[in-house]
Amino acid sequence: MSNRGFIAVLAAVGFIGLLAFGLIAKAGPTIEVGDEAPDAPVDRIGEPGQASLADYRGQWVLLNFWASWCTPCREEAPAIERFARENRGDVVVLGMDSRDLSTDAEDFAREYGLTYDLLHDGDGERMDAYNVEGLPESFLIDPDGRIAYAYRGPVDEEILDESFEPLIAGREPT
Repeated sequence: MSNRGFIAVLAAVGFIGLLAFGLIAKAGPTIEVGDEAPDAPVDRIGEPGQASLADYRGQWVLLNFWASWCTPCREEAPAIERFARENRGDVVVLGMDSRDLSTDAEDFAREYGLTYDLLHDGDGERMDAYNVEGLPESFLIDPDGRIAYAYRGPVDEEILDESFEPLIAGREPT
């Protein structure tokens, strides 16, 4: 192989390497079971002030990322509300409205009669910190602030009862 051919191959390999690095770097952080849950204060929806996961340390937290414009989020809202009511005292349910208008989120909460705490992640910074790939996604955070379970996609009563609830009760999921 001539020097010119070798340099061309070397340049192509370098270009492919940079492209792969760019794709990997763009993917964002990975969140795995056992990792500390990312935390930062965000605005509350429907009441003044801010809240963060640190406010709930010592308690189980079901953190659900959603948006009012998300059809699967609308489909799962009744199941999450039921879960929140039935497990009040055992788990705190936090709804994290992301990349949405807070007024639309308030309308959504009224429409579905949501009684759990709602937070507003308007620019999606919290969503990015959890590497949420699509809405909705839910994370179960243990009392020490670590990810105990992650579910990518809409949940229903069966998923909540068979995957989330056993962990909160100290049992293995079914």
